[in-house]
Amino acid sequence: MPETPALTVAKFGGTSLADADAIRRCVEIVRADPARRVVVPSAPGKRHGDDPKVTDLLYLCHDHAERGLPFAAVFERIRERFRGISAGLDLGAAFAARLGAALDAAEAGIREHAGRGPDFAASRGEALNGLVLAEALGFACADAAGVIRFAHDGRLDAGETRRLLREARGSAGAGLVVPGFYGADAGGTVRTFSRGGSDVTGAAVAAALDAAVYENWTDVSGLLMADPRVVDAPRSIERVTYRELRELSYMGATVLHPEAVFPVRAAGIPVNIRNTSEPAHPGTLIVSAVPPGEEPPGAPPITGVAGKRGYTAIQLEKALMNEAIGYGERVLSVLRRHGVSFEHVPSGIDTLSVVVSDAEVDGKLVALVDDLQRELEPDALEVDTDLALIATVGRRMRTRPGMAATLFGALGAAGVNIRMIDQGSSELNIIVGVNESDFEAAVRAIYAAFVIG
Repeated sequence: MPETPALTVAKFGGTSLADADAIRRCVEIVRADPARRVVVPSAPGKRHGDDPKVTDLLYLCHDHAERGLPFAAVFERIRERFRGISAGLDLGAAFAARLGAALDAAEAGIREHAGRGPDFAASRGEALNGLVLAEALGFACADAAGVIRFAHDGRLDAGETRRLLREARGSAGAGLVVPGFYGADAGGTVRTFSRGGSDVTGAAVAAALDAAVYENWTDVSGLLMADPRVVDAPRSIERVTYRELRELSYMGATVLHPEAVFPVRAAGIPVNIRNTSEPAHPGTLIVSAVPPGEEPPGAPPITGVAGKRGYTAIQLEKALMNEAIGYGERVLSVLRRHGVSFEHVPSGIDTLSVVVSDAEVDGKLVALVDDLQRELEPDALEVDTDLALIATVGRRMRTRPGMAATLFGALGAAGVNIRMIDQGSSELNIIVGVNESDFEAAVRAIYAAFVIG
């Protein structure tokens, strides 16, 4: 008998499943590789710019039901969407009847769960799309409420999820579809992850079933080395480590749901970001580490550059600060009392800066500064606003001399003033703060210096 290939878990996003033609492409992708035996679908996404996502319509249905308003007209749009997908895939009259019954049950369930939170309503897009995709593939479909277990604190119960998924996979036959985004607690109450949580489901399924790879199919061909809205046609990233991805995602370069990284990272499972419209493109492979001998030939010294606007720096100066035991702790305790989390804390011998997001200090800045003045008694305190942070990230940076010189030289040549510098001890990134008005020029200058040369 031929050896069964190692398991690949394939998750498809909402744009990849927006209509019958899109689902047909996904079916072709799954059938092209016999290792793709477990599939995680999202709810149908937008077909065009003005088109609502099915999940948004379901939230609207819940909102109506919660307020005692009729929602049949809104739900009819969901019915039409799924009926159109089923007909477009030629799934037949018997399945159309099954789908109709599932739609009836979903509508009744939304009414029944009104007042108990939106989770049940929000989950129905994935549940219904799971039935459709399973029928199109000839796979079994497991209700995620029966195989994705939430613990009492709202977190994923990885152990119980593993047991339930392995049971479902063992009896699935050719393949298994597990709808994304939702599961249930031990009492059977449906719970959802945060929006975009189908990524988390896919990662949890891959980890539970010891997959060889977790494929995340979306509408982009992997991660890019810079934001294409800022840099013209940036190169794609072939390989990125989980640590690099964390740094880039933190600064806004996000394709995966942030929580989706952790289950597969802990299990050492690679993640492959792929494009359903370009299935031949290898996309980006996210791995635990890249051995030096396996680095792509001619690869740039950085993996990517990413950044965000909207930061404020609070700068304190005090003579002999380095000898004042606990000074930094007292600064951070004031922030904690005001409910403000910090992003970075660059420091010198007699200076300490706290960089915070503008959103964190909205409506709190004046009171926060007053308390810092009163409790820390600095010799000087300044508040710098209109700050943007840019992270230059790369695992190869630590072994390449002159990285900082190249970066600072590029910014100087572009006429960009550097207001802050912060480098982590891992030497995985260099973060600079610049004026918000210089943000795009700075990103382009850094990209050009390291990638274009």
